[in-house]
Amino acid sequence: MKGYMGKILRVDLTSRSITTQELPSENILRSYVGCLGLGLRILYDELLPGYNATDPETPMIFMTGPLTGSQVPCSNNTTLVTKHPDTNFTLCRSHTHGFFGPNLKFAGWDGIIVTGRSEKPVYLWIHNDQVEIRDAEEIWGHDTHETEDLVKEGIGQPKASVAAIGPAGENLCAGALIENDKNHLMSHGGKIMGSKRLKAIAVLGTKPTPIPIFNEGKHKLAHERWLALLKETKTSLFYTARNGAIPRGNYTRVKDIIGVSARNWRTTQFPEFGVGLADQKITPRPCYNCPIACSYDAEIVSGKHKGCIATLSGGGEAQEGSASIVGISDPGSILYLTDLYDRLGIDGSTAGCTIGMAFEAYEKGYITKEDTDGLELIYGNEEAVEKMIRKYVYREGFGDILARGPKSAAEFIGHDAPDFAVHIKGTGMNLHDWRAAWGVLLGQIVGSGAGWPSGAADCWRAEPDAGYLVKTNPMTQKGKAVEVARCAIIKSIDDSVGTCWYATWGLPGILSMEAEAISALTGWDVTGEELRIAGERILTLERCFNVKHGLTPQDDYDVSRRIIEEPPDGPGKGNAIGWYLKGMINEYYSFLGWDEKSGKPWRSTLKKLGMEDIIDSVWSR
Repeated sequence: MKGYMGKILRVDLTSRSITTQELPSENILRSYVGCLGLGLRILYDELLPGYNATDPETPMIFMTGPLTGSQVPCSNNTTLVTKHPDTNFTLCRSHTHGFFGPNLKFAGWDGIIVTGRSEKPVYLWIHNDQVEIRDAEEIWGHDTHETEDLVKEGIGQPKASVAAIGPAGENLCAGALIENDKNHLMSHGGKIMGSKRLKAIAVLGTKPTPIPIFNEGKHKLAHERWLALLKETKTSLFYTARNGAIPRGNYTRVKDIIGVSARNWRTTQFPEFGVGLADQKITPRPCYNCPIACSYDAEIVSGKHKGCIATLSGGGEAQEGSASIVGISDPGSILYLTDLYDRLGIDGSTAGCTIGMAFEAYEKGYITKEDTDGLELIYGNEEAVEKMIRKYVYREGFGDILARGPKSAAEFIGHDAPDFAVHIKGTGMNLHDWRAAWGVLLGQIVGSGAGWPSGAADCWRAEPDAGYLVKTNPMTQKGKAVEVARCAIIKSIDDSVGTCWYATWGLPGILSMEAEAISALTGWDVTGEELRIAGERILTLERCFNVKHGLTPQDDYDVSRRIIEEPPDGPGKGNAIGWYLKGMINEYYSFLGWDEKSGKPWRSTLKKLGMEDIIDSVWSR
């Protein structure tokens, strides 16, 4: 089979068995493609209802796509698919980039499935066909960066790619992440990896002819056309990066268009936030085959953190979670704290939303210094933020309460704290203040948890292949649910082919471009319309997984009050999505062919998408 390596590595940590299984049939591959779609289909078939995310039987599936490791731009995506460790009833979908996925394919594997639980800490070492489970007791307790260095030293391979958890994953904290290649991460899943006592996965692929290609000439041509389209399209991220709007800039665009999630979303206006970020010593760290280079090292040039080097990736969501949400604006402190979160192995969204809620509860007198182990949780108090995040990841004192996540910790604090705890289904959400962009907000609300289930056309750029040639009105209920559904379909296939979203988002004709590249790689005659249908199939399967494991429409309706109320200032002032939310959710269901009462995709919808084989598993319960 061309484009794919044809096999998946399966590791059972309980029995310490290492086996190989073939990829599913060609029909399944064309239906679900790879990464998110293929991993989700395997997870759906393997994980029965009734298992907790941290049970040994719950699989962790790391899956590449057909374009991962290929010639096309940004061909470096790997997706972790498992049960969400913070909601425990929805899908966990975490994408990462860098070199982990390409190395996995160059080693001869399309994916890894990890089950079981080791008696002692271990790490996995994959070097082409040689796979070992190695002792990690001496590495346990180290942060993600230290772990990567120690693993590379232990295997004697400095060019290997290492995905590792930090103390947050070891201590089963909400929002624990998995970091790889120092600048990249899977924002959730560290808690499951920690429960399996799996400290890291190291992989290095050095096979001389790594990925079989059906037609190398056509695949090279697809790469050239794709790259040219990125350069020419003013709405593409490549174009905007080339013209000075790289995500590591001074945050002007976010502040002007949407607003910053500052002081636990109590204001969107934080003018000093972001100023000076781009003045640090910046060293780009591009991923495999990446013409954009949104990842970077930032050496802090002044202040108390002068000389510290933060290893970050594109976007500012983590910087808001580590800093703006607790009122910190000093550029050196922003970078230091964001890097600290990464090293300790904790997602800035989940931990930031939780700590931001605690700061507001402290200000309102719901908790005191006696509760917080003597820390004064006052917005802007960097010392208190750093000490509390360390308490969080080591589950010490009040940090043990916060390590439950924003919703559960707010319920423990009581009063009206659950109303101002920012979360989606109990876990942290993607951070900018989306009350001024209803499409992005609705996409998260109807999704599985934190992330970008739908960029929607009312974010930074339009989504032409979803039918939106220009950016739409971001604060209207009219047509917004349909817009979110259409954009979510495109996002679902973009997350499954094997490329980074930065190479696809807002690119006109991207479906045809992806189809051309996949056809040249595999020998299939794939069309853009076939991929669009696959995207709808994957989005529908995600809903099937969620309802199979306990999700109901009420879980979509019950939303943190803070995120659906009118913002106090900024672009969204005077508008509140909360008044229209239930109707928008029902319209979203209806457009996708989902039952409003149960949230399940209708039988006719599943038949239309060629998913007859799962109808009984959806409707028999």
